[in-house]
Amino acid sequence: QVQPVESGGGLVHVGGSLRLTCTVTGSISRLIAQAWYRQAPGKERELVAMLTYGGITIYGDFAKGRFTISRDSIKGPVSLQMNQLKPEDTAVYYCNIATRDDHDEYDYWGRGTQVTVSS
Repeated sequence: QVQPVESGGGLVHVGGSLRLTCTVTGSISRLIAQAWYRQAPGKERELVAMLTYGGITIYGDFAKGRFTISRDSIKGPVSLQMNQLKPEDTAVYYCNIATRDDHDEYDYWGRGTQVTVSS
C-alpha cells in the first residue's frame, strides 16, 4: 500500500521560508505525478504544485515565483520549497501521489502537515 508522509510544516513569520518533504512508503508501480495541495479553513483544497513523471512542473498562480517543487530521483521524496511566505499561505499541505496500472489510475494522499504564517 502506497502511503505518502509529509514533514516540514510549522510556524513561520511573514517573509520566511519552509521546506516540506513527502516520503512514500510502499511500492509505486507506474508514477503519473507527485503533487502538493493545500486546504485552508473554510476553503476548498487547491493545487500548489505538481511534478509529472516526465519532469513537467505545474504551479498554482499564487505559488509561481515563490514555491519550487523538486525531487532527486523518480519515485524518490518530493520537496516543496516555499519562500516569501504570506499569511494567506496558512493551510494544511497535503502530498498526493498519482499512479496507474493496466486497469486504472490511483490517488494516494498523505495526512497533511500544518503551515502557519504569522504576521
